[in-house]
Amino acid sequence: MSERVLVNQLKSLPAGPVEVSGWVETVRDQKKVQFVVLRDETGAVQLVNPATRPSDPSTGSGTDPEQDAAALALTETIGGLATGTFLTVRGELKHDERVKLGGVEIKVGELVIAAAANPETPIAADSSPDKRMDYRFIDLRQRRNNLIFRVQTTLEHAMRTYWVERDYIEVHSPKLMASPSESNAELFEVPYFEDKTAYLAQSPQFFKQMAQVAGFGKIFEIAPAFRADPSFTSRHATEFTSIDAEISWIDSHEDVARMQEELLQTAFQAVADKHGAEIQELFGVEVQVPALPFPRIPLAEAREIVAARGYDIPRTDGDLDPEGERQIAAHVAETFGHQFVFITDYHPEIRAFYHMRDEETGLTKSYDLLFNGVEITTGAQREHRVDVLIEQAKEKGLDPEHLDFYLDFFRFGAPPHGGFGMGLARVLMLLLGESSIREVTYLFRGPTRLAP
Repeated sequence: MSERVLVNQLKSLPAGPVEVSGWVETVRDQKKVQFVVLRDETGAVQLVNPATRPSDPSTGSGTDPEQDAAALALTETIGGLATGTFLTVRGELKHDERVKLGGVEIKVGELVIAAAANPETPIAADSSPDKRMDYRFIDLRQRRNNLIFRVQTTLEHAMRTYWVERDYIEVHSPKLMASPSESNAELFEVPYFEDKTAYLAQSPQFFKQMAQVAGFGKIFEIAPAFRADPSFTSRHATEFTSIDAEISWIDSHEDVARMQEELLQTAFQAVADKHGAEIQELFGVEVQVPALPFPRIPLAEAREIVAARGYDIPRTDGDLDPEGERQIAAHVAETFGHQFVFITDYHPEIRAFYHMRDEETGLTKSYDLLFNGVEITTGAQREHRVDVLIEQAKEKGLDPEHLDFYLDFFRFGAPPHGGFGMGLARVLMLLLGESSIREVTYLFRGPTRLAP
């Protein structure tokens, strides 16, 4: 018995016996010959079988009834294959440049069904997003969807490599918390032991900062985060993967921004190198590796630019709304030829209590990073002086007693530090030109979706 070979290895193998396994993508059952497209996790290959029909005696050998019966049974088995059936095929590998699917094909010798699929597939290419999400395990079989998660793997690996090569420490912070990580809003409460209540972490913010006080210096984490936000937009989820980093001994949020832009340039370069051609083929998108530095625009100036473009931001808190973000991104693309822009200098009213404020302007030392008109990151220098933190928390209506464990971090010596949090799904969505994070999330969680 030969060993299983992956489809992407076939082209480099000599002609001869071979074994492949995968699921049936299509079947073309013609009178004289049968074709099956079999796909595994690496690609697709064409299987071919000369058909033996009971109504056509000329297709039998006439000398070996047992062999003729086996050929007839194989033909009938292939003719009855349903899309999605998992099987193993042993046969003869042939190289033929006329075969459009990789220049190789396999003449079927033996076919073993591992798991038959139902005859009717419940979703199609034109099924609604919700229907496809109901059957996500089938939806993900598409080559296009498979590529999304290969890109995600490359993106994360490149970021981890960037950090590890620069002596960052990876941490895994707890997702069950005794108190809110940012505010009292958007919290999932979880019953805990002895009538206690725990909260699912909205972000690893407090614990990232604890690592700075612990003397770790530079840390990162890629992990789940949870927001009880009843939003039904294309860029919100109740559970998502957050990419976080925090660094000590900084002078301002600019140190954080410089690290993040280098990180993204490195990650995008890795994606372009490994998947650029396939992304262009399947998504019609050219991966652009961003130039450094990214443009920076203070929020007040950004609002003036948006107004000059004829859009009146309806928000009253001074921040950009989604259309405002798209407008400023269009300006940056036209002016700088860039997909990214840091919006800086936010008013404390629209920032978290732990953001440091500039002593001269009173504005926060923080930024939002927009990618193709969508916010993917908030970053900032953190306030590390405990007395200032307490006052800023009170301004936000937070009870310092409920934050006592967090405030303790800063009562025993804390270095100046800062960091960012970035949504992985948003980056993937924008990188691949998709319309919703649902398309680039393995299993999406939203206000009305908890399964599969």
